Amino acid sequence: MSIPAEGYPLAAAVSPRLQVVETTESTNADAVAAVVADDGRWPHLSVLLTTDQRHGRGRLDRTWTAPPGTALAVSVIVRVPGLPIEARGWIPLVAGAAMTRAVAAQLRSTPHAVGLKWPNDVLVDGLKICGILAEAVPNHPDAVVVGSGVNTRMSRADLPVSTAVSFDALGREADEDRLLADYLNALDEQLQALIAARGDAGASGVRGGVEKLCSTLGSDVAVSLPDGTILEGRAERLDESGRLVVVAGGAEVPVAAGDVTHVR
Repeated sequence: MSIPAEGYPLAAAVSPRLQVVETTESTNADAVAAVVADDGRWPHLSVLLTTDQRHGRGRLDRTWTAPPGTALAVSVIVRVPGLPIEARGWIPLVAGAAMTRAVAAQLRSTPHAVGLKWPNDVLVDGLKICGILAEAVPNHPDAVVVGSGVNTRMSRADLPVSTAVSFDALGREADEDRLLADYLNALDEQLQALIAARGDAGASGVRGGVEKLCSTLGSDVAVSLPDGTILEGRAERLDESGRLVVVAGGAEVPVAAGDVTHVR
């Protein structure tokens, strides 16, 4: 199944521009190029989406592919002129929390546990159902493209790794329109709260909201750092910048970027 004939009316009621394409190499790349080419036509919460993305990208420059019609690739353009530069590291975390809430709403009244793995992977029963990548738009300092890939109709046989899951593999059919509308609403709500607090994630309630959803906190973790080293310890909290604070050898180590594995 590909793009629904009825479209995405709930999401379109939230977004000022929702553009659906049959297929593309990367919704994020297309969205970035669109803003660069014609900035005024892509206001805050504009959406570019497809169910057939051929060469998506994930965090740490990983490739992300899925058989046509089995995953929802969504890129949202957010405008944050009132958000201080030093607070913009919260954008991908806010997006991950927003998608966690949207996925959880789809699985309400089921036994499945939905959580956020720092910084922005959405997990169901410890397995990844969605990944998120936020990218700044060149020469447009107040525009950020937030891309997400949600495994919707992917069969167990098509899941790329054993640590992945999909709505189909869970025996559920995702309401993609409601999922997207819930995500957009939560994303905008939290961004506006952060902007109103002038980037103070604590005062805005954003940090507390993310921490509440983050299953990484309180877990023993192994973090693959950008320099190739592995940091092992216990994930305790998020700091004021959204960094993961890991206690290792009695010392607190803030992690700004890395690939986290939950040890237990």
